[in-house]
Amino acid sequence: MIFNGILFFLSALSLILLFWQWMAARRFHLHSRGDTSHFTPPVTLLKPIKGSDAHTEACLRSWFAQRYQGPVQILLGVASPEDSACKLIHKLIGEFPHTDAQLIVCGPLAGANAKVSKLAQLQPRARHEILVVSDADVCVPDDFLAAAVQPFAPKSSGGLTAGRETGLVNCFYQLANPTTLAMRWEALAINADFWSQVLQSKTLKPLDFALGAVMLTRRPHLEKIGGFEALMNCLADDYQLGHRIARQGHEIVLSPVVVECWDPPQTWKAVWTHQLRWARTIRVCQPAPYFFSILSNPTCWPLLWLVLAPTRWSLGFCGISLAARLLTALDLQARLTRSLSHAPFIWMAPVKDLIQVGIWLGAFTGNTVEWRGVRFRLRRDGTLVKN
Repeated sequence: MIFNGILFFLSALSLILLFWQWMAARRFHLHSRGDTSHFTPPVTLLKPIKGSDAHTEACLRSWFAQRYQGPVQILLGVASPEDSACKLIHKLIGEFPHTDAQLIVCGPLAGANAKVSKLAQLQPRARHEILVVSDADVCVPDDFLAAAVQPFAPKSSGGLTAGRETGLVNCFYQLANPTTLAMRWEALAINADFWSQVLQSKTLKPLDFALGAVMLTRRPHLEKIGGFEALMNCLADDYQLGHRIARQGHEIVLSPVVVECWDPPQTWKAVWTHQLRWARTIRVCQPAPYFFSILSNPTCWPLLWLVLAPTRWSLGFCGISLAARLLTALDLQARLTRSLSHAPFIWMAPVKDLIQVGIWLGAFTGNTVEWRGVRFRLRRDGTLVKN
């Protein structure tokens, strides 16, 4: 009887947490735009790049084609002049001759994190105070910069935040092209669960980390934490950048603008490796919250209750939980992507939850990660060493 009560409690808790997560997401004004015409400060985009695929040119083009009234400097960093992205970059610079854009061939990469090592070499070349950092696979709407800089506006000019000074602006992202079944699993994790879980966390405390697809900060804030050099050996450089700026007393702001990440086709092995790396990263950065995150799995606990104590009550509760999981996942993906193209694959939501149990266990049973084909050992402080 006590065992049955424990399973009921865990099942009910997971359902309550699911609805809390859904409601937190519903309250956020995703995709909204305010007045962006009065504050257009100069910005510098820092874009570390390695290699290219079928989507690289379109992603880069979206930055060159911004409808932004202020000065924009674009610095694109590669590790070698033989990088396949160089040809695309030269092509875009030729197509947009009036854009202040430059290809930088970075010197030897000093840290374990190749992306941040490039950023450390691009940073001294930046001429403007507001710095924009973006991954290579990110495609943005043409009004992205105009909307994303607004939280930095002085309060008297219509700034969006009150109280603490804005230290960093970041935004949610969607996996835009899940072309394989494995990527559909990852799309559920990103397009339905991840962004809503961030907002759920935000209801408990102000954000003290950043999401890495696109981040904007001011040069003084970056220099105050030691610049990108201080992050060159960190795996979760986006988390650490936001966390360290938040520790200086500045606010981490979520922009309502959503950007797109375009990835080449991924196999099950590649997606599993990525998800495991992500899980181990979160476990190191936030060990207690990640440990208790298993309680919010809305498929695991009701199914476990049904298997171990099959009754009409457990069967009924399992059915309710399954329906709630499918409907909330459908709604959350639709809100982020503004599309129902994922609807035929919504059956993967409970499958994803069960696979997530294995990912959760894997996060605690090892400290190695694979990143761009290289294996690293993840230290307790979140830094990397080659394995």
